[in-house]
Amino acid sequence: MSFRNVAIIAHVDHGKTTLVDAMLRQSGTFRENESVEERVMDSNDQERERGITIYAKNTSIFYKWNKINIVDTPWHADFWSEVERVLRMVDSVLLVVDAYEWPMPQTKFVLRKSLQLGLKPIVVINKIDKPTARPTWVIDQLFDLFVQLGASDDQLDFAVCYTIAREGIAKKELADSSTNITPLFDMIMEKVEEAVNDTEKPFRMQVANLGYDNFLGRLAIGRVSEGKVKVGQEVFITSNEWVKRKGKIAEILTNEWLKKVKAVEALAGDIVTLSWIPDIYVGETIAQSIDIEALPAINIDEPTLKMEFLVNNSPFAGKEWKFVTSRQIRDRLERELETNVGLKIDFDSGDNYNVSGRGELHLSVLIETMRREGYELQVGSPTVIMHEEKWEKLEPIERVSVLLPSEFAGSIIEKLGKRKGEMINMMDENWQTTLEFKVPTRGLLGFKSEFTTLTKWEGILTSAFEEYAPYKGPIEKREVGSMISGERWVTMAYSLWKLQERWPIFVNPATEIYDGMIIGEHLKWGDLTVNPCKNKQLTNIRASGTDEALRLTPPKIMTLEEAIDYIGSDEYVEVTPESIRLRKKYLTENERKKYSR
Repeated sequence: MSFRNVAIIAHVDHGKTTLVDAMLRQSGTFRENESVEERVMDSNDQERERGITIYAKNTSIFYKWNKINIVDTPWHADFWSEVERVLRMVDSVLLVVDAYEWPMPQTKFVLRKSLQLGLKPIVVINKIDKPTARPTWVIDQLFDLFVQLGASDDQLDFAVCYTIAREGIAKKELADSSTNITPLFDMIMEKVEEAVNDTEKPFRMQVANLGYDNFLGRLAIGRVSEGKVKVGQEVFITSNEWVKRKGKIAEILTNEWLKKVKAVEALAGDIVTLSWIPDIYVGETIAQSIDIEALPAINIDEPTLKMEFLVNNSPFAGKEWKFVTSRQIRDRLERELETNVGLKIDFDSGDNYNVSGRGELHLSVLIETMRREGYELQVGSPTVIMHEEKWEKLEPIERVSVLLPSEFAGSIIEKLGKRKGEMINMMDENWQTTLEFKVPTRGLLGFKSEFTTLTKWEGILTSAFEEYAPYKGPIEKREVGSMISGERWVTMAYSLWKLQERWPIFVNPATEIYDGMIIGEHLKWGDLTVNPCKNKQLTNIRASGTDEALRLTPPKIMTLEEAIDYIGSDEYVEVTPESIRLRKKYLTENERKKYSR
């Protein structure tokens, strides 16, 4: 049996996971009468809810007595630490692109990495049945992009496959007639080199990813580079610091369609999972003997953002779940480090833990996971991690791509300009404008909610890390203040009716609140302390015109990401399994005045 290993990369909504579904269905993964959910590879609850791929996952299909290992990669920039590692396990990538659009910044970054590793992509133009499809134009744009990214002559001669993933159809040429995905399978067999399967050499494998099982403990996932390994075999592990230690393989798992199946041995060229090496880490080499040379180290990009995690000390602490102590939060964060390689945590700052990650989404996924597991905690506002080189302060810069109706382009250019953004490209077509900027990461904090408001939910904003550049100067995250409760009780409709004139309200009537809790936004600069618990005074006297109807505007109930995006440096997000609240770090007005001096 031969092995072919491919990764699939694409921007969100370009049809990557739907294409994998079609490949699995037509390769005999499911029975004819089996009920199968859409996006079967997105097995995590958050992936299904958000409609994105968060974690890299392996599957395999069998075609003409050959095994094709498929790696489904995350699309978002915050999870690129996973993407860069899994690209080392594969021999080619399927670049899935919408037949109308072209690669977004996040796809460009992953494509650049794959080209640097010498991988030759197969371009898959998806959604060719759309009325607005323009596959020829997309291919021209892709060729120019390959040239910009430094592709070799061989990589520029990429193969193209046209698909309608939703219907499970693939074509080698647009004019071809096809009713299935077989042309894509044939192209993979033809264009992807067979994985080197030299089983005579001593066993050697590099760990590209980690997993965790409650019974097996930490799992090492990687591609067997050379030789073969059997269950019970003693091995030697070379750490990233070139220190060698002994280990033993207790269990081998291989991918067969969507399942991990126990195997007696693993052969060179296959992607496998090894268990019972408790202290294994990404980049380490597992080999048959102590004198075998380790494989080149895998560099993991440093985090760009950090947030403060701390125990919930609000007046409502402990009311909504059981995991509330700093010790429980610490234990959970330590478990996260077992598999979340892109995460760094400083446990030396007392009960407040500084958690560093690749971006807001990376950290918010962790917080949401903890919340669903029953943890109560508070988190501070994201802070950009600065670098220093030759006594110069450097900050991360992101390439931002914006697609929006042309009527909103002027206001977005103005807002990003205030946030130190530099426009590098602008295209206008069919009343749709595409803008490209280089913006400091600090400038994007708190901007996404403002962007959706300015574009009336019609704009699309994507960003990707570009480089480190000299510090751009101060940037104001928010131009308005917060409306803070000065009382602890329940909100009254009468008070909210009066307060909504000042700006959006974040809570419903009859909601329990406490002093120091943020209940809305203040239109002007600076915070405003209010009493939302005041009710209308009733008397025996009635007069025409004094009984006005209370017409409340629906409140703006924030999601976790919106709350993290909104808060300032002196505010926290209180996260519990049942509620998301915003609050000031110092609850009373006297404390806020004292510590602001």
